[in-house]
Amino acid sequence: MQKYIYTAVFVILLLLSAFLLLKLIVIKINLKKMKEEIEKTKEDSYNRNLRVTLADKDLEKLAARINENIDYQKRLKLQTDQSKKQLEQSISDIAHDLRTPLTVIKGNLQMLEAEELSSKGRNYLDISCRKAEVLKDMVDEFFELSVLESDSKPVELTQIDIIPFLSEFIIENETIIREKNLTPQIVFPEKSVFIQANASLLNRVFNNLIGNIVKYAKDEFYLSVSDKESECVIRIGNPVENRDEIDIEHIFDRTYRADKARRDGSAGLGLYIAKLLVQKQKGSITACFEEDKLFFNLIFERESQD
Repeated sequence: MQKYIYTAVFVILLLLSAFLLLKLIVIKINLKKMKEEIEKTKEDSYNRNLRVTLADKDLEKLAARINENIDYQKRLKLQTDQSKKQLEQSISDIAHDLRTPLTVIKGNLQMLEAEELSSKGRNYLDISCRKAEVLKDMVDEFFELSVLESDSKPVELTQIDIIPFLSEFIIENETIIREKNLTPQIVFPEKSVFIQANASLLNRVFNNLIGNIVKYAKDEFYLSVSDKESECVIRIGNPVENRDEIDIEHIFDRTYRADKARRDGSAGLGLYIAKLLVQKQKGSITACFEEDKLFFNLIFERESQD
């Protein structure tokens, strides 16, 4: 009798173990389905909910909670996007509204330059002209930033021979380079190097970079082009005296300020804008130190010429 009892207990335990094993397998299959659905939802920028039928009630409740969280995240993202657009529009509107009175102020100051003034009045006029120009540059930076961040349209890229492009750029900026007593150290390959870029945006990138060099460079600056199999590397840089004061990891951040006192009067958006412009052309830009020199490395897709 006892033998039959042991056998019955063994069979019950065996059936229970088989049931638990089967349930575990079903749960693992359901978890795998949930994982796959979460991955699909992630790939779709969380614009879809989990679409899965589960055999376990607790897992169904978990999936429902995940969907509720996804819905919340979508609403939060929508609110954030709307707030960002409103902020960008506000910056653009303010910058645009400031341009008109600034133009009038600059025009009046230029008219005053033709008037006879005392030496003290002339000094005040010179200071006002400089400050008006600084303010104009700051407004232009904010306006350009608002336009860049709100414009999601793809940029039209064309084939550009970077060697004559950069040569012409240096010639166009020769006056300001000479005023700062800077000697360009230029290294270009002898052959043409064609890249995929946008000439207008590329010119704005180097305007921002040369502006940074003019502010901080002493004696010389460097410009080189390296021709690689599938990419072109453009390096532009200058010696720095305050390397320890430069946070190289955050130099392209919108909020980064190398000059904490903002003595140059700028909004400090030049490098951030340069990065946005490069990325719009499917390129990349990084910064690095080499001894006492700060270099900016721009990489663009190279177009081969057969």
